[in-house]
Amino acid sequence: MTKLTSFTLNGEFVSTKSALDLRLVDVLRCEFNLTGTKEGCGEGECGACMILLDGHPALSCLMLLGAAKDRDILTIEGLRATQGFAVLSQAFNDAGAVQCGFCTPGMIMTTYALLRDNPNPDDGAIRAAMAGNLCRCTGYSMIVEAVSLAVQRRGETW
Repeated sequence: MTKLTSFTLNGEFVSTKSALDLRLVDVLRCEFNLTGTKEGCGEGECGACMILLDGHPALSCLMLLGAAKDRDILTIEGLRATQGFAVLSQAFNDAGAVQCGFCTPGMIMTTYALLRDNPNPDDGAIRAAMAGNLCRCTGYSMIVEAVSLAVQRRGETW
């Protein structure tokens, strides 16, 4: 069943007349051409499809379009326009936390939410926040280092 569904996407009010039972990750990628949100597993295990839904990390592969109605969605493309993204991307690059890059958008979305809510997390808090994001390349120590670098560099950016 298709129905007009409206929501805020990266700060802009949008509407779509797609089927309500489509997965949000598919709508973001195919209808809105926001391909930074990846599908890695389709089962909510890897975190590659991480978005912020009403400011909280959410797995878009597990959400149906109908659940997005009247919600606020931020993708990696929307985050790119912020100073916070510049700090995060540079920290991930400097720490070598970007290998193949497939998991990076989800990692950065999770990190952004973590640092917004906890401006000075310790390594344990960083690892706990990243538990829903899988990376096959870095071994996570570089990711923890990247988040720690972002903490040192961020100032009042978010």
